[in-house]
Amino acid sequence: MTTAQATGHPGYQATTAGTVKAFRFRGVPVRLHFTFVLMVVFITVSVLGSAGFNSNYAAFLAGSLMSVLLHELGHAMVASRFGIRTTEIVMFPIGGLSRMERPLPPTAEIWVALAGPMVNLLLAASFFAYMVSSHQAVPVGVSDLLRPSGKSALALLLYGNILLAGFNLLPAFPMDGGRILRALLSYVRPEQEATRTAAWMGRMLAISMGLYGLLDSQFMLVFFALFIYLGAAQESVAALGRTLTRGIPIRAAMITELHTLEHGATIRDAANLLLSTSQQDFPVMHGNQVVGLLGRQLLIRAIAAEGPEAYVAGAMDRNYIELDPNEDLADVLPLMAQAGRCALVMENGLLLGLLTTDNLSEFLLLRRFGMEPVV
Repeated sequence: MTTAQATGHPGYQATTAGTVKAFRFRGVPVRLHFTFVLMVVFITVSVLGSAGFNSNYAAFLAGSLMSVLLHELGHAMVASRFGIRTTEIVMFPIGGLSRMERPLPPTAEIWVALAGPMVNLLLAASFFAYMVSSHQAVPVGVSDLLRPSGKSALALLLYGNILLAGFNLLPAFPMDGGRILRALLSYVRPEQEATRTAAWMGRMLAISMGLYGLLDSQFMLVFFALFIYLGAAQESVAALGRTLTRGIPIRAAMITELHTLEHGATIRDAANLLLSTSQQDFPVMHGNQVVGLLGRQLLIRAIAAEGPEAYVAGAMDRNYIELDPNEDLADVLPLMAQAGRCALVMENGLLLGLLTTDNLSEFLLLRRFGMEPVV
């Protein structure tokens, strides 16, 4: 349904929280969000148990999922033409989400956003051509898509793909049309203002859809409206963060007064440090070299599994994220989006500081009120 911007930083693991990996599709990992799994369970229970369920409708449901995947693959293929890799495709109840390894410039964003709906229109045109050549003419309504009706699977997929393309071309976040609108506006307005306009339209669309769903007892529309509203709000916040951090180095926001643990320290030592300080992530040192990172969750897990006398070396994370202090803070915002994330700021192999989601949030708050960073 949409594209999202990630980061190409080598330490970044491009996985969305709350998802499980399902399979790879043309080399791109496809992950299922837990809400998508819940929706599949709901449809299975409500639709498969209905008296009118038939093989045509089962084929339509399977074809719809494939149409969404092809939609997202369209985003990925066009993005690759601009030299931008797709790190994952995430399936949500309202569609798919293609995550790109780095931000898209306006021209690329327009073409990448258009690619998804164009795939659906091409699919619809193919189904229409086949139905005409085989002299099939089956009228379909919206109600036929929501419940088993005995209509032809091809006719349902034809109509469904047209609706999917039209819905995604609405000029509102988080649909593809909202990204096209934002990209067009960004030629004449600042990115934050362009995003705010597209996000506002997304929220208005969600509110209208939600009210209609409540008045007409279409609770699935209310469910979709909630996701659209949250997606629009999230994009607006992300754009504000990029605006507040663009051109500012990481060293301006990092924590420089920090505690470390020696390689031979025990879990008890780490627990005492956790209690006596406000710090929750501790670099593990061997001399002046960093060998790992012990976070609060790893610490608690080690206490429960191995006891307080175990060594931190056995519990620490050796695949920690390392950032350069001169790197642009805006480029690592997606990297730090997950709650509790911590990165080590290092230069020439030496530890300079920590960057955590907590201190980054405080930095953004101060920046929003006009406080200039000290570099």
